[in-house]
Amino acid sequence: MIGVKKVGPPGHWLGIAEMACKHYNTDIEGSIDAYAFTSIAFFDAFISAFDEKYRSHYIRPETYINRHIDATWQPLIHTPPFPEYPSAHSVTSGAVATVLTQLFGENFAFTDSVEVPFGQQPRQLPSFLEAAQEASISRLYGGIHYLESLDNGNLQGRVLGAFIVNKLQINPLVLAPLTAQDEL
Repeated sequence: MIGVKKVGPPGHWLGIAEMACKHYNTDIEGSIDAYAFTSIAFFDAFISAFDEKYRSHYIRPETYINRHIDATWQPLIHTPPFPEYPSAHSVTSGAVATVLTQLFGENFAFTDSVEVPFGQQPRQLPSFLEAAQEASISRLYGGIHYLESLDNGNLQGRVLGAFIVNKLQINPLVLAPLTAQDEL
């Protein structure tokens, strides 16, 4: 049997990078840069997030609620089997959004359609940083993180993203929006 699953966070952000590259008709070198820098940010952010997770050892909301409030409560999404703080989703999204913002600009509005094949509706987003914020807050709504983990995770990711931009000397891509003829 083959299971059809949603795209994970790395694939989702690479799909967003792909949309930006297509929007600007980025040449091969620019596309390689966008994919490479997105991947570097993601990998470094996972290392950073999990390093802190196993230093801090915060328990998940499900564990706390089941022990002290309601033994039958369950979150809306599956609780991952590792420590809660910081939200890795927030750290990775913050780092990648910072790198993509450096490459494509601060106000790159886009329609996120990466998960349309999996039944999700496209979402209009005003920027990469807003997309990161949305990805982050979904973990609170899903019941698997505390707000502190999201806020600090976003900050950790943005700081890491800025470090990557500076360390790798990432420059904005030379961008030219597609014309109506190019889109055909």
